[in-house]
Amino acid sequence: MTFGAWLSGRRRDSVPSTLPSAVPSGRRAAATFAARLTFDSVSRRFGDHVAVDKVDLDIAPGEVVCLLGPSGCGKTTLLRIASGIERPTSGRVMLNDREVAGPERFVPPEQRSIGLMFQDFALFPHLTILQNVSFGLRSLPPAEAQREAMSVLARVGLEGYAQAYPDILSGGQQQRVALARAIVPRPSVVLMDEPFSGLDVQLRDSMQEETLSLLRETRATCMIVTHHPEEAMRLGNRIGVMRAGRLIQIGRAEDLYHHPAELFVARLFSEINELSAKVVGGEVETPIGRLPSGGIAEGERATVCIRERAVRVLPVGAGGLPGRVLDVRFLGDVGLMEIAVEGFEVPLRARATLDAPWTKGSEVRVEIDPASVLVFASKLSEGA
Repeated sequence: MTFGAWLSGRRRDSVPSTLPSAVPSGRRAAATFAARLTFDSVSRRFGDHVAVDKVDLDIAPGEVVCLLGPSGCGKTTLLRIASGIERPTSGRVMLNDREVAGPERFVPPEQRSIGLMFQDFALFPHLTILQNVSFGLRSLPPAEAQREAMSVLARVGLEGYAQAYPDILSGGQQQRVALARAIVPRPSVVLMDEPFSGLDVQLRDSMQEETLSLLRETRATCMIVTHHPEEAMRLGNRIGVMRAGRLIQIGRAEDLYHHPAELFVARLFSEINELSAKVVGGEVETPIGRLPSGGIAEGERATVCIRERAVRVLPVGAGGLPGRVLDVRFLGDVGLMEIAVEGFEVPLRARATLDAPWTKGSEVRVEIDPASVLVFASKLSEGA
């Protein structure tokens, strides 16, 4: 199922002399019948290494779910299991409650109605763009396959490149071809493995919007692997956070941001200041007052998290705690400030608009909304 180096490159003798601009057309992609994708206690071992550990995940028909986590956390392995490239060591994978991988059954990739889009796009270098896109339509008569492929190429704005070869295309254009190839068979599920990682920032943003628009039109169920939290928030109806092979939290972006299950999740979605405190009487003592411990046992150490954007920097004479600016770094719309604040053993970092002329050495006042503070058990936070 992988598209490898066995592909040979021949001379390109049909590249158009004038290449058109890649402006998406107004055509709509054909809709498909979305499937429910379910992982039931799925695990995958490689010798003594547990890559995926008892993952339970149910993706509704037409839903876009992003798997988020650092390299090596198991998210790509889970995607490969869904596609049929990898077999689970235990557990089951189901499409519309039909088992496609499990103890008693294994459906090969080509029979799962799944479209794959790899990180490196994996285009066939010796095939034209049209041939690349129509590769998955070999069961159709050639004329019909070509017509379907041209229709999808038109949707992604690349019909004028039909007889060109992949090596003349930019990264963004290759990404569109890979996307067209993945959706042209009208799969019930589309799987994407970090599809935007090779693109520059501005192109990545535009391609994310275009891809999301196309997914909505086709109505296919989609699982996207990424290690960029902002990308996950932009694309996913829900986000599944993985660490060390386990799915540690699944939910909407708002839920994961405001109610992270672990310090690891909080770190993914915002820049935070971390302080150590002890639980006494069901609360933790902080320079901004006593705060609920969130059920952490009496006498245990807690990690108190203050988001950098929750630290308000005010002029002298305003409310809050006194502080002195130690450093200011310009980050465009905001400035990253390091401030020594009364009562805190270590400086606080704050992301604030630079409306006021804060400079190194400025005397300021600092306010922190207690409602924005998160508290986690330190023992659970050590490995985060």
